[in-house]
Amino acid sequence: METGAGGYRVTLDAEGRVACRNAAGRTLKSLPPKLNGDPAVTQLKQLAEWLGAHERRCLADVERWMVRSLPVPAAVLTEVWADEAWQAVLRDVVVTGVDGEVAGFLRGADAERGLGLVDLDGDTVRLTAAEVLIPHPVLLPDLDELREFAVELGVSQRVRQLYREVWHKPAGPLPGTAVDEFAGGRYRELRELRGRCDRLGCRVRGGSAVQPVSEGGRTVEARVWVGDYYDYDACETGTLSWAGPDGRALPLTEVGPVAWSEGMRMAAALYAGRTIEGEEAA
Repeated sequence: METGAGGYRVTLDAEGRVACRNAAGRTLKSLPPKLNGDPAVTQLKQLAEWLGAHERRCLADVERWMVRSLPVPAAVLTEVWADEAWQAVLRDVVVTGVDGEVAGFLRGADAERGLGLVDLDGDTVRLTAAEVLIPHPVLLPDLDELREFAVELGVSQRVRQLYREVWHKPAGPLPGTAVDEFAGGRYRELRELRGRCDRLGCRVRGGSAVQPVSEGGRTVEARVWVGDYYDYDACETGTLSWAGPDGRALPLTEVGPVAWSEGMRMAAALYAGRTIEGEEAA
C-alpha cells in the first residue's frame, strides 16, 4: 500500500506489524515518524488490531469446544478452514468421533471429501461424520501415545490440547467436598495473588478464583479461596471445591473428570505462584 508522502510503501509483515519500504525499495528498520498519522498506516494498524482480535476469538472458541468437549458439526470446520486464523488454530488438533474413538490429527477440511486426518499409523484418512469432538486431553485414554506421536510428526498445536496439564481423578470413593492439596500457598499481598488469577484467566468472585466447566450437560464451577481482604494484606490459597448449578458444594464423588482436571489445574497454578522465602513472588 502506497502512502501519500515520499514514495513510501507500507504493508503488514508476517508478525502483524507495519513494515515500510522507501522509494528505493529498501525495507526500513522502523516506521519514519512523519508516517505515523498517514491514512494508509492508520488503516494497516486498524487491520492488524482486527486480525489480532479475530485470532484470539478463534483460539478462545476452539478452547471452549475442547474444555466442554462439545460436538462440533463437521460443516462448521469445513466452512472456516479457508480462514487462515481458524486454520492455524484448528490444524493438528486431535479429533475423535462422537463415540470418543480417536481418529487423528486434523490436517484439512473439505465440504465434499470430509475432514483430512493423520491417524496413529501415520496414514492420511478421511472422516465424513456429521459431528466430531475436539476432546479435553483428560478424556484421551492414549494421551501418552498421542504425545509421543506428535513429537515424531513435529506437531505444534496452537490450542494446548495434548500438552495441557491434566489431573486424573483418583479411583475409588472420595470423602468430603474439598481438596486441600494446594491450600496454604502464601502470598505477601493479595494483589499479587489476584494478579496471578488475571494472568491465568481465572475470574475472582466473592473472594474465590472460579473456573466454570460444562460437562455432562451441566455447568459446575471450580473454586479456590483467595481472600477478600485489602490488596496489600498477606493471604494464602484455600481449599479447592466444586459447586453445582445451584451454588452448593458438590461431593467429590460427583465431580466429573474434566471439571476435576480443570479445577486441579487452576489450584496448582495458583499455588505455584506463592511467595517462597528468599525469592521474588512469581
